[in-house]
Amino acid sequence: MKMKRLNCKGEIVLIASIAICLALFGCVMVYSASFYSAAHHYGNSEFFLYKQLLGVVLGVCGLVFFTFFDYHKLAKLKWWIVGGTCVLLCLVFVPGLGVEIYGAKRWISILGFSIQPSEVAKFALVIFTAAYLSEHHDRVKTLKGLLPILAVGGVMALLIMLEPSMSVTMCICFVLLFMMIIGGISKKHTLMFGIPAAAAVPLLIVAEPYRMKRLLAFLDPWASPQGEGFQLIQSLYSLGDGGWFGVGLFNSRQKYLFLPFAESDFILSIMGEEIGFVGTTIFLAVVMFLCVRLIKIGLNAKDRFGSMLACGVAFVIAVQTLLNVAVVTGSIPPTGLPLPFISAGSTSLLVFMSAIGVVLNVDRQSRKSKI
Repeated sequence: MKMKRLNCKGEIVLIASIAICLALFGCVMVYSASFYSAAHHYGNSEFFLYKQLLGVVLGVCGLVFFTFFDYHKLAKLKWWIVGGTCVLLCLVFVPGLGVEIYGAKRWISILGFSIQPSEVAKFALVIFTAAYLSEHHDRVKTLKGLLPILAVGGVMALLIMLEPSMSVTMCICFVLLFMMIIGGISKKHTLMFGIPAAAAVPLLIVAEPYRMKRLLAFLDPWASPQGEGFQLIQSLYSLGDGGWFGVGLFNSRQKYLFLPFAESDFILSIMGEEIGFVGTTIFLAVVMFLCVRLIKIGLNAKDRFGSMLACGVAFVIAVQTLLNVAVVTGSIPPTGLPLPFISAGSTSLLVFMSAIGVVLNVDRQSRKSKI
């Protein structure tokens, strides 16, 4: 079935409305998933809600700004964007700036506000890769021509892996590989990079004892129901209790300190419990529809950079959503990765909605060039 292409204003309104509605729905779910734990730990049941609303406001501002910001300027700034992102990734290891939570250093605290650089890194890599592949599309068939992309992606992946955050590392590696494929790399190079990357996953798991424990918990969570298997078991309880139509909004039982990270990485479990399989499927269908629309914009872009940029943003949203679903359903070993537009986190909301604005600018300029 061929998807109808709307006029410029209609497309902007449709995609912006979807992104904003997802973000607002995320606020509802964050409040539902967190009001008890927030009151228990912080003495304020709206603690996470206020932060999420701030993220929505900043995200809408970012969306509007980048909708009217010439995306070609991002290509000219690609090295500055990469350099700034790498600096942010390094700052998480600086005492006094970096914030360590549960043994992971993934945040920077500045004037009371926390920033998660790895969220920025995903889209910084998309911008750099899109710019490089569009400028040097005649060189992507050679290994030498791909070295700058591999070097930048490798440095970012290494810094994120040191936090440690294997989930985000996997996400950016998948996105980088997809972008190189649509950028025109040969089948030989696809296998050359894809096979070692796949082989590296079990090696990285074995290298860290806590990852090995998570793998064993994934294979048999009931072997350690009070240990590494606890979170997955509680997530499955939550999804199971939801059934087809859920127990009703705000009526989840697992959020009462049973399910860890209910407002962030495992918020989909609370959604499944409260709105059920049907409601969760509708949500995922909306996200898929959004990604298809973004790819559609990429296919109709006026230049290679805009095309790669739009498809890259769609890949990030799709890959991260699929990985999050796989984690909470026990399809892959547990690992921390937020659900786009929904999980608690102002940085994530800001960068995802700003990325949507960049794609809308691609659409605006593509349509103007055809008038």
